[in-house]
Amino acid sequence: MGSYTYPKFAYVPPTDLMTTPPQRRPLVVIGAGPVGLAAAVDARLQGLEVLLFDEDDSVSVGSRAVCYAKRTLEILDRLGIGQPLCDKGVSWNIGRTFLQEDEVYQFNLVPEPGHKRPGMINLQQYYLEEALVARALELGVDIRWKCKAVGVTSEADHAVVRIESPEGEFSIEADWLVVADGARSPIRRMLGLDMEGQVFKDRFLIADVVMKADFPAERRLWFDPPFHRGQSVLLHKQADNVWRIDFQLGWDADPEEETKPERVVPRIQAMLGDERPFALEWVSIYTFQCRRMNKFKHQRLLFAGDAAHQVSPFGARGANSGLQDADGLMWKLALVIKGLAPESLLESYNDERVYAADENILNSTRSTDFITPKSPTSVLFRQAALELARHHPFARKLVNSGRLSVPSFITHSVLNTPDVDVFAGDMLPGAPMDDAPITCNGQSNWLLDQLGHRFQCLVYVDEVAQLDAQTLRDLQRLAQDAVAVEPIVVSRQAGAVDGVTVLVDAQGLFAKRYDAQPGSAWLVRPDQHVVARWRGVHRDAIAAARDRAICNV
Repeated sequence: MGSYTYPKFAYVPPTDLMTTPPQRRPLVVIGAGPVGLAAAVDARLQGLEVLLFDEDDSVSVGSRAVCYAKRTLEILDRLGIGQPLCDKGVSWNIGRTFLQEDEVYQFNLVPEPGHKRPGMINLQQYYLEEALVARALELGVDIRWKCKAVGVTSEADHAVVRIESPEGEFSIEADWLVVADGARSPIRRMLGLDMEGQVFKDRFLIADVVMKADFPAERRLWFDPPFHRGQSVLLHKQADNVWRIDFQLGWDADPEEETKPERVVPRIQAMLGDERPFALEWVSIYTFQCRRMNKFKHQRLLFAGDAAHQVSPFGARGANSGLQDADGLMWKLALVIKGLAPESLLESYNDERVYAADENILNSTRSTDFITPKSPTSVLFRQAALELARHHPFARKLVNSGRLSVPSFITHSVLNTPDVDVFAGDMLPGAPMDDAPITCNGQSNWLLDQLGHRFQCLVYVDEVAQLDAQTLRDLQRLAQDAVAVEPIVVSRQAGAVDGVTVLVDAQGLFAKRYDAQPGSAWLVRPDQHVVARWRGVHRDAIAAARDRAICNV
């Protein structure tokens, strides 16, 4: 058994930035947590120069966010780091809920066959951050460690950030400032921007415990267990024989006292029920809240992750939604910075991610109300639901132990082009794309691995020979536009088209999930969301849907 060795990243004196007047940069990111790093990596993949500041010179201490959902893993694949994280993490699909010692509810995250990624992996946040830092440096992100934002001014066409470093203070101007500096967001507070929502009066103890245990890789939640009467306990397995244990303590618990080893160790021993050795790697007390900013875009500042919205940990919606913020933001910001889309496109970032935040807050609040009831009536409801769930399947739907993170279907987005043709299934405009196994150039692969970073148009045929010359010319012309649309042919049988990628739907799962018929087409965004779909390929319709998706309407 061993513990993680925290890296120290090289401090580069910012003397080159300490100029008068301040330097102006097109894009500055504040915060090198998962969201800020993902935004910076995506910026480089979009061809942007990016300057990132963080007040520390290492990764976050403790496991913190540990559960990464399937959609987040697909985003990390697009950023180029998904596989090593999945290799390191603990995949799991089963969640079990207990009342005292009896199991009352179980769920299974296993998606239908034919998806690259599992429903969820558990992995300490420091591993994610370390992988993102390495990827950012590989791509040429300019990261300045030990540089703390101590002041900010917001103007109509830029922001000015005051930075404190070991070499002294200096200012930097940014055409665009991505704010990903966490739940306590100094930038947000400096600007006096409020968050609205609910703060829950309860306290939980997090203990990262290093031990060898034969518990299965499942999410386990106990209500009123014999080893922690009257409260709840959550158990997760992580990498390196580290187990995350969350003990509900109640609002009156003393945070300073409860983190002392003499208080923590007996709780864990009582839970384990034996004398097996273990070591504490990290201990912390947390309270939680479900709230968000009124707007995520303020002039040239774009807030993302915990800086913009906060949820309780039940359902693993924090880090997952934050990474989806970056996923939905950076392609839009890249088009605006390159002068290929108007600034108004970024209003859709605010609208889409506020919608997603509200959806996450709603589900997280419901889970939190069930797990930490605050009135005699809600306590009675929870007890009745749990008792009934022991023996009656209908009651198991009432047991809310944390509805897990799923991506938002942004069907309301103004960027979508509504259907004019009839389709079945879930892949409607605004949907995050379903994966499917495909063959490309004779090699087994996955649909989502071929998508992202740009607009693409998928055209489905039974045989490549069905594509007429005019259709091919229309698709190839779209690829020459300023905002290019890359053509991709999906066929039931192998074939080749000069200058066009051909994917073979060898198992027929693309056709099933997308309700594909010969001649059908789908326009997809750089963040792998469907924009529009048709039962025929029409160049003008595709171009109009692309233009609508970049607000050129």
